[in-house]
Amino acid sequence: MSTYTVSGRFQSRDGFQPFTKDVEAENENVARERIYTTVGSQHNRKRTQIEIEGVSAA
Repeated sequence: MSTYTVSGRFQSRDGFQPFTKDVEAENENVARERIYTTVGSQHNRKRTQIEIEGVSAA
C-alpha cells in the first residue's frame, strides 16, 4: 500500500476549515473514501460537507 496526502476543507460553524491528512491506501479512490470516513466521523460531517481539493502520492 502507498501513502497519499489528501488536502481539502470541511464545513464548520465558523465557515470552512482546511485539512491535510496522510493516509495509507491502495489507490487514490480508496484514499478519498478513507478521508470521507475519518473526517466525517471525527468532526460529525456528512460527505456533502467535505470537499477534497487534491490527492497526491507521498
